[in-house]
Amino acid sequence: MPTRTVQAWSLRPATPEDLDAMTELRAVVMRPDLERLGRYDEHRVRQRLRDAYAPEHTSIVEYDGAFAGGVALRPVEDGWWLEHFYLSPALHGRGTGTAVLADLLARTDAMGEPVRLDVLQGSAARRLYERHGFVVEREDPVDVFMVRLPRAGS
Repeated sequence: MPTRTVQAWSLRPATPEDLDAMTELRAVVMRPDLERLGRYDEHRVRQRLRDAYAPEHTSIVEYDGAFAGGVALRPVEDGWWLEHFYLSPALHGRGTGTAVLADLLARTDAMGEPVRLDVLQGSAARRLYERHGFVVEREDPVDVFMVRLPRAGS
């Protein structure tokens, strides 16, 4: 039986209709970390994305043609802000997040611009960002704010 060697993921532009799927995925993915921090609120976890959703800066991750997550890369004064990066738990640990992040960072590297983000204290996602060159700028009791400078020659 043949083994798949190519990741079957793709990015497509988000639409307003993707909001419900994104908010539900956010609630599922964020719940363990928010509960650990004593900050989980069933309504607030969804409302925060509803309030900030900008489809014009968001890409939907599809895996084998089906919705599997999303990520926003929003322009800011001094580069880009990476936010709302959520993948279906079924894809965690399978390299899809790494591939999606590498694709986005190749674009920002080509523009010669830094990328910033924040990640919850203690989140496993922090390791993913560190592997891709993000370093801590500052921290507070809830969030870790990170930056990645553009890589030369990319």
